[in-house]
Formats: sequence, structure tokens, C-alpha cells
Amino acid sequence: MANEAVINQKKEEVSKLAEAMKQSKLILLTDYRGINVADVTGLRNDLRNVNAEYKVIKNNITKRALAECKLEGLDDKLEGPTAVIISGDDYLEATKIIYKFSKDNDYYKIKGGVIEGKVMTTEEIITLAKLPSRQDLLSMLAGGLLANISKLAVALEQVRLQKEQAE
Repeated sequence: MANEAVINQKKEEVSKLAEAMKQSKLILLTDYRGINVADVTGLRNDLRNVNAEYKVIKNNITKRALAECKLEGLDDKLEGPTAVIISGDDYLEATKIIYKFSKDNDYYKIKGGVIEGKVMTTEEIITLAKLPSRQDLLSMLAGGLLANISKLAVALEQVRLQKEQAE
């Protein structure tokens, strides 16, 4: 039978992870086979820059934490080596970083996850990761608005010139 101190330690790990999951906007589960320490270190730094955390946690502890958060549908994803990415901030940036990393590393795979409390499939997460960032969308909007304002200014200038010539 397991030592009571070990059981209490695991219960504490589960409750800490569950608390972090409850406060997060993003929980990603990834398969990290086939990547080296340097790549993982770079990935962790990139994620840290967008206030996301990369952890390798035993699947059993992750399952229990997900169950404590009442998040169902991910148990089948918790097979084999699994890394957990948690972000309490903007989930899109962390998702983009993981997606780009998975494209550059053939063996690194996104298994599934939770975004703002909703369990998502790998395909849904990849679709979100392919979207332009908020900054890019705002830039596109500003560019579109500026183009229309410029056209209006040119049209008004032409009207002014025509009026001057008519006088």
C-alpha cells in the first residue's frame, strides 16, 4: 500500500493543478515525443513571454485535476507522454506558439485542450491557431478604414475643384 505522505503529496499536486486550470483560459495537451532539451527550453521561453506555462505532469494527476474542474472528454488524450500548457491570459498567442512549434517538429503533436472552459478537438485548436492575431486584425481594420477615408478625401477634393472651375 502507498505511503500516506506520498498520497497526500499527490492530492496536493492535483489540487494545485486543478486550481491553475480553473483560473486559466487555455489548457493544451500535447505529445512531446522526439524533441530535445534545447527545443523544449526555447518553447518554454516563448510561452513564458506570453504568460503561459509548460509542464510535464503525470497523466493520472492531470486526469484527476480535469475531473476536479468538471472538464470531461480529454481522458482518451492522456495516453503516452503528455505536456500541459496553461495560460491565464490571451489563449490565442500561446496556441499560435504551440502550433508553429508542432509544424517545425514532426513528432510534437497537439492532442486537444480546453479554451475558456470549452473542450476543443485538435482540429478546432489548429483552426484557431491559424487565425490572425488581434494586433493583425486591428491593423487590417485600421488599414481598411484609412483607405475609405482617403477615398472620401480625394472625392471631396475633386468636388471642390469642380466647384472652383464652375465659378
